[in-house]
Amino acid sequence: MSVEMPIELVKKQHAKYFQRFLHMVPGQLASFDFTRLMFAFFAISGLDMLDALDDLSPDRKIEAIEWIYRLQIEDAGPRSGFQSSTTLPKEVAEYQCGHLAMTYTGLATLLVLGDDLRRVNRKSIIEGIQACQNPDGSFTAVVAGYESDMRFLYCACCVSAILDDWSGINKPAAINYIVQSISYDGGIGQGPGLESHGGSTFCAVASLFLMNELDNILCNERLNRLSFWIGATLRLLGVGELSDSEKNRTFLLDTQDTSTGGFSKFKFAEPDPMHTYLGLCGLSLIGEPGLQEMYAALNISQRAYAQLRDIHKRWRNE
Repeated sequence: MSVEMPIELVKKQHAKYFQRFLHMVPGQLASFDFTRLMFAFFAISGLDMLDALDDLSPDRKIEAIEWIYRLQIEDAGPRSGFQSSTTLPKEVAEYQCGHLAMTYTGLATLLVLGDDLRRVNRKSIIEGIQACQNPDGSFTAVVAGYESDMRFLYCACCVSAILDDWSGINKPAAINYIVQSISYDGGIGQGPGLESHGGSTFCAVASLFLMNELDNILCNERLNRLSFWIGATLRLLGVGELSDSEKNRTFLLDTQDTSTGGFSKFKFAEPDPMHTYLGLCGLSLIGEPGLQEMYAALNISQRAYAQLRDIHKRWRNE
């Protein structure tokens, strides 16, 4: 009779997996090159979550910081923010446009790397945020026109929280959009009348948390999906104990590739950087040993959040 061995987290393999993404995007993900900054966020924040950020040399960290700042579009009014990659160079400035998700992940990655954000043009970015809010309170990703849903409202709130400046958001309108998006089952959709989803519920609850307006709703999240989104939402609502940690851990570790590293969306699927990072975040939320503790609202480590708090103190004293 064979004895089944307990599943373990293969930290070294996952660290190597993230490092590969910092050098080259696999061919099967080439069509996602327009979100290259988000890949960098998953990889670098993933190393941070694994407590393996020092696997990157000081020179490599500086190189990453400089690359991110190259993506900042400054003093461009409503087009200000961070773009996703260097595909569009400075020479064609009229076509460059900040993207809310890239601005959020760019700022978050700078924090994780230990940057002091001194070169961030805060005033310019706030202008870009303000231009992206729609009359119904939602946000479009870019001012030139794009999808409008709960994801980008969350990104706008994250950027405002990181910059410690909420002047670019009409809070009552944003809160109303969230409240109007609550579904019959207690979850929240990407917008009013849309199906509730774990990801959009997290975005809505985290946005209210960051705005210090969480009391505006009382949300009963659907508990049948095992993911970071559910665990983080429950944590923000102060009811993390409702999550079954043992079943969550079993599910997540069952999706890891123990040979080459990485997590997939479900067992036997191909690993990808998003599910690898969020899988580690989910494990962190349930107390997996050897991982950094999370600051769930901004989807970064507590270590990175401590760095942000120090930056806020400096800004307020300047």
